[in-house]
Amino acid sequence: MQAHQAHKDPERLTRAHVNPLVAFMGFSVILMLVTETFGWNHPAAPWWRRDPAHLIYPIQTCAALGLLFHYWKNYTFQWSLKWNLIAVAFGAVGIGIWLLPTTLYDYWGMTGKTTGLLSLLGVESRRTGFDPGIFENPVTHAIVVVFRFLRAVVAVALVEEIFWRGFLMRFVCDWEGDYWHQPFGRATWKSYFIVTALFMAAHAPVDYAAAFIYGSITYLLCVWSKNLGACVVMHATANLLMGIYVMNYGKYGLW
Repeated sequence: MQAHQAHKDPERLTRAHVNPLVAFMGFSVILMLVTETFGWNHPAAPWWRRDPAHLIYPIQTCAALGLLFHYWKNYTFQWSLKWNLIAVAFGAVGIGIWLLPTTLYDYWGMTGKTTGLLSLLGVESRRTGFDPGIFENPVTHAIVVVFRFLRAVVAVALVEEIFWRGFLMRFVCDWEGDYWHQPFGRATWKSYFIVTALFMAAHAPVDYAAAFIYGSITYLLCVWSKNLGACVVMHATANLLMGIYVMNYGKYGLW
């Protein structure tokens, strides 16, 4: 959103930027409840009990994309070839840093669970998580993988960047005033620390260090480009590369 959007209905702008993430996180809470109530990690269990994420994630993805479509006119991405190319490079660097700890875990020939500083830095196996391999039917397996990539590359990239950069950076700068008059990408230390810390906290503890670095790189792109579309492209690139890495190396814990 740029200056001209400050003239739109501020309440609708806020709903458009916040509601998709709230709905997305709501399904994450539902997943936790379903897993605790019905989850049964046993070969004899049906697929939806072995890993309820295979049931919840497609619904979550469709709900998020539906809300984004509903609010689409409230977003200004300013797509730019120059900034998209720069964003791809930023995304590759950011996710490279994110994947480095678990890559080193294998390179160093480590086994078992790490402790101390290595654990804080995310040097873990990361092999236990969302595994489409529980489906033996190739068609079902393919559908599950497609939805997983759709969730990560499209839904997550849009929902999170619209919230973190499009809304929260502005809100932090002037939460007692008309924060929609704040220019997109305005740089302040307060917004940097608060938004980056919350982005980090939204991830698992094993990813805290990587999320802090990645969030800092995204913040840099945001204030440099003044372009929400570039932030989305960076996030989409990073998640696409992570997905490819996961599928090739079996690091399902990254998902």
